[in-house]
Amino acid sequence: MSAGTVAVAVIDDDVPFWDLYELGVVTTVFGIPHRDLADPWYDMRLCAVGADRGEAASAHGFGLRTPYGPEGLLGADTVIVPSVPEACVEGGRELPPELIAALREAAAGGARMVSLCAGAFALAEAGVLDGRRATCHWMHTEELARRYPAVEVDDSVLYMDDGDVLTSAGVTAGLDLCLHLVRHDLGAHVANQLARRLVVPAHRPGGQAQYVDLSVPAAGDDGLAPVLQWATEHLDRPLTVDDLARRAGMSPRTFFRRLHAATGERIGERSGLGTGTNLRRHFAQHLGVSPTDYRRAFPNAA
Repeated sequence: MSAGTVAVAVIDDDVPFWDLYELGVVTTVFGIPHRDLADPWYDMRLCAVGADRGEAASAHGFGLRTPYGPEGLLGADTVIVPSVPEACVEGGRELPPELIAALREAAAGGARMVSLCAGAFALAEAGVLDGRRATCHWMHTEELARRYPAVEVDDSVLYMDDGDVLTSAGVTAGLDLCLHLVRHDLGAHVANQLARRLVVPAHRPGGQAQYVDLSVPAAGDDGLAPVLQWATEHLDRPLTVDDLARRAGMSPRTFFRRLHAATGERIGERSGLGTGTNLRRHFAQHLGVSPTDYRRAFPNAA
């Protein structure tokens, strides 16, 4: 059973180290044949976008020479955008029009469309994510949702499988998604064996909510820092919104509104849940992972 052709879009000009990591993930999974696991393996081609004669360069001294340009995305079974330059995410630079046109044509031709991390911005710009559920790195999900309101952005998952369109959060979540594709194409046994060779879990529990920075606001943030610091030091006692609002010198309604705006789901973790069962239920509900799994992932977390 053939695993098909995987075409990878690589944008030239300024490829930061973390984008090279995501490109490395894609080439490791799809570009290195593992014929003892499945034969034939994938046929991967790198497609340079925005470079002359198929050569993509990096400001950090790395270069990519390939015979394929954006036209190489067409006719592939799977098209992957590992990431896009930071300037394109921040809105200071437009995505290459030839990339957007090729992505639209590839999607219209029936290719499976995949993005890792900020690569979702390219799929969104091409209209591939319109009406779809999608994700990217949690640091960029708000901007993705703001710029592309037709996309249903979910910042709680490591990756999203919406049939023929798949997206992932950043860095290692891209590897999770690539293994998911292998599992779909070649079966669980092949994906599990490949994960063992890469020394990574075949499947990670939870979502990226467990990695979001939900730290207590710094002093001066709406006057909440002192009362939140006091609350974290007194989690052994019942803590109610009324009590905390009184301590903050606010009405309960105002306190709740400001707390939610400043900390989001941190309320459920910081307000004292009474019993271990209650903690586990709310922890899993909000983070998608048990406290035990969280401690394994972050053994030194405060």
